Amino acid sequence: MTSLSPGITDQRHGPQPAALREPATLASRVRSAVIDRSTLAMGGVGALAAVLYLWNLTINGFANTYYSAAALAASQSWSAWFFGALDAGSFITVDKPPLSTMLMGLSVRLFGLSSWSILLPEALLGVGSVLLLFAVVRRQFGTAAATIAGIALAVTPVAALMFRFNNPEALLTFLLVLSAAGAQRAIESGRHRWLVLAGVATGLAFLTKYFQGFLVGPAIVLAYGVAANASARRRVAGVVVFGVTTLVTAGAWVAAVVLTPADLRPYIGGSTTNSVLDLIFGYDGLGRLLGASSGSNAGANFSGAAGLLRLFNAELGGNIAWLLPFSVIALVAGLALTARARRTDLARAGYLLWGGWLVVSGLVLSLMSGGSHQYYTVVLAPAVAALTGAGFVALWGLRDRFRFGGLALAGAILATTALSYLLLSRSPDYLPWLAPMVVAVGLGSAAFAAVPELPGRRIGLAVAGLGLVAILAGPAAFTLQTITMSQQGSIVTAGPTGSTTDFLSGTSSGMGGGRGTAPGGQGGTPRGSSATFGGGQPGTMASSSSSGALAEYLVANRGGATWVVAVSSAQSAADLELETGLPVMSTGGWSGSDNALTLAGLKSMVSSGTLRYFIVGGQGGQGGQGGMGGPGGMGGGQGGSSDVTAWVTANGTAITVGATTLYDLSGVATS
Repeated sequence: MTSLSPGITDQRHGPQPAALREPATLASRVRSAVIDRSTLAMGGVGALAAVLYLWNLTINGFANTYYSAAALAASQSWSAWFFGALDAGSFITVDKPPLSTMLMGLSVRLFGLSSWSILLPEALLGVGSVLLLFAVVRRQFGTAAATIAGIALAVTPVAALMFRFNNPEALLTFLLVLSAAGAQRAIESGRHRWLVLAGVATGLAFLTKYFQGFLVGPAIVLAYGVAANASARRRVAGVVVFGVTTLVTAGAWVAAVVLTPADLRPYIGGSTTNSVLDLIFGYDGLGRLLGASSGSNAGANFSGAAGLLRLFNAELGGNIAWLLPFSVIALVAGLALTARARRTDLARAGYLLWGGWLVVSGLVLSLMSGGSHQYYTVVLAPAVAALTGAGFVALWGLRDRFRFGGLALAGAILATTALSYLLLSRSPDYLPWLAPMVVAVGLGSAAFAAVPELPGRRIGLAVAGLGLVAILAGPAAFTLQTITMSQQGSIVTAGPTGSTTDFLSGTSSGMGGGRGTAPGGQGGTPRGSSATFGGGQPGTMASSSSSGALAEYLVANRGGATWVVAVSSAQSAADLELETGLPVMSTGGWSGSDNALTLAGLKSMVSSGTLRYFIVGGQGGQGGQGGMGGPGGMGGGQGGSSDVTAWVTANGTAITVGATTLYDLSGVATS
């Protein structure tokens, strides 16, 4: 018999009771601290994640400048920090809750504004997510499963993308894994205090990405309700504790915003009524889930057509799909193998927890018809990784228990290898030798895994190792490509796309070094430069050199104004804000179409001297949030009512700085 985790865990019934372990003498404690395999494995997995997520981190520059500007604002103003404002003057918020920008804002306060200070928290959250997943899976399935799970999460392409990027997904993923960790301890001990931790983490996840933070909730309720080490009455009470804690945590900030008078807080970006509830249930809620049929702004879809096979399509497959076949087979096999186990069996509880997470999140991401990005799939990565680790060990144990038990593991390896070949074949110019190698190794390891008896432990471990190579080589290669490319803008994806630069040979086959785009734009923003404001249209910036000239002019002539300039789109405002280090007003929010500025409000600002300069229309790229012809169309719209634009152009003094036309409103009569 060849065990992957000898002396550590009974795979059917979870960790061994303390009474069955070696007495904790001083010598055994010293020996355990020095050579404990589990500790070494955890350290190795953590080191792998640290290298992947921290190496050459600043290649991504300010990544998504929209959130980088909000982090800068959060470092300059506690009001902007609390409300999640885009600018330190707190005129308008970003269209997401503030927890992620709060964290980055603290980092910028501590270390100053730089690519490193913006992205370091994201990378550390990634390392923390991998280590936390390791710890949870180890308690459920043992060290071998935890090691495989940790490696699988670390090399998931979309995880490597998001843990080196400043979108909210890094914090969201960490909090969801933390919630699962609290649930696991609650299941094991029956104590409600761990459910409080799970509820707080879930509530904070809501304050990171709204309803996406609740995706793990059903799995926690299922796993705890079925498998917790407590009476039925106490389990019901525990579910109530989890729910109440989640709602209180999630609702505290929302209530504070709702109760704050509108004139004492920023405009809620992305809403249609300056209401955070409208944002939660509209654009960031039903608009995402149901699309235009919800009656809300649905946003742009970058994930392909909705459907049960969406996760495998050209847009999402290379980000997350690699291990989905293995994880699904592992879930089915794991539930079957633990069907007759005691109710409180930790392994079965683990399958319920991670399986519920996978099914609920997978269905939502597959069927949502509103705005969707490729990187949303990162929330699936911990569940997929955990089930892959648990399943590999369980299926290996099955081949030891039954003569032809290895056929299940062989089938899982073959299905995963076949998908890897398909995903790799979509980028034929990238490592063309890898796809046939994966097939060869997969076929060989599956054949040996199906053999009832293998001669010796070393051969068994070699076969297991080859099986892991077969299923992990593809995502690992895509991850290496992802971390060696500059990822910037608002539309980013993992792995090679079309013709790329081979990270091993360094030869290029047609695609430049940077990727990502500004809203609706083409090609993103080069590191160290600002996005152009529309490519030479009237009232827009046409080049990074003119952008620099404009920034210098605005800083030199700011005077006592709160905002150095007002522009329509948040992306344009963010770029200028990062370049000047000063507040820039976005009158139209992310899409350029928010009606955040009224004519009366503008006149009041001009009269008080808090705003002097105004750029009419335009933004970086074409089409704004909805892409070509989306909200605002070319240039992103006017970002406010037409009477504001008419008043500015009729009364302001037009000034040309480089290729940019702006209007000086100082001295304009406002009565």
